[in-house]
Amino acid sequence: MKSILYGPVPSWRLGRSLGVDIVSTRGKTCSFDCVYCQLGRTVHPLAERKEFVAMAQLAQELKAVRGIAADYVTFSGVAEPTLASNLGQAIELVKSLLGLPVAVLTNSSLMPQGSVRYELSQADLVVAKLDAPNEKLFHQINRPKIDCTLGEIVRAIKLFREEYQGKLALQMMFIKANQGCASEMTRLAEGLSPDEVQINTPLRPCAVSPLTPEDIAAIRQEFSGLKDVVTVYEASRPEVTPLNLGETLQRRPKL
Repeated sequence: MKSILYGPVPSWRLGRSLGVDIVSTRGKTCSFDCVYCQLGRTVHPLAERKEFVAMAQLAQELKAVRGIAADYVTFSGVAEPTLASNLGQAIELVKSLLGLPVAVLTNSSLMPQGSVRYELSQADLVVAKLDAPNEKLFHQINRPKIDCTLGEIVRAIKLFREEYQGKLALQMMFIKANQGCASEMTRLAEGLSPDEVQINTPLRPCAVSPLTPEDIAAIRQEFSGLKDVVTVYEASRPEVTPLNLGETLQRRPKL
């Protein structure tokens, strides 16, 4: 049986992060097939939510790491975490057993569903992906495997912002395809009123090349009207020594 937990790993956004892979499949399970994903192509395309991991197994692994030093417990891994129909239960379990802040990294594809927004609202931090300003680029970059439009996703994030009491961050991945769309992406961000905008480019091996620090700095200038903007090149990268916890914590992709 695969371990659900991994890390802690250093995250440019979250500091020292203990990962939870609540889907935990062999190969990537996702509602998108993004061109820049460090995990490669989506092996298991999925649009419907279901239970992948039993709460009893998650509880067992969490109890084994009580007292662990971490800034966040982060739901991410090799899948889109909102595909797990018991995500809300898992967030509650993490909080009750570890007492640490919870973050969820989501591609935003299932946020049009009210149940998904409700479960995400239990997290302390939600990092929602938004990579394109129009439908054409949305399909070119994110290659959705779910029946949704960019417009529906943007409206869902806006609704979530109105309901959510925690910290909402927008993660925007810039590559050559959307490099010239920074001003349009800025307007999208302004309309959603996030607490933070994270400007990213793929620095880990993948099918597309990253933008240069100079490219990202120029994009960052377009976002100067927003108060909290961080880029992957500016962010500090904490040095973290993975803890030796046997098979309980396996190394997974960095967050």
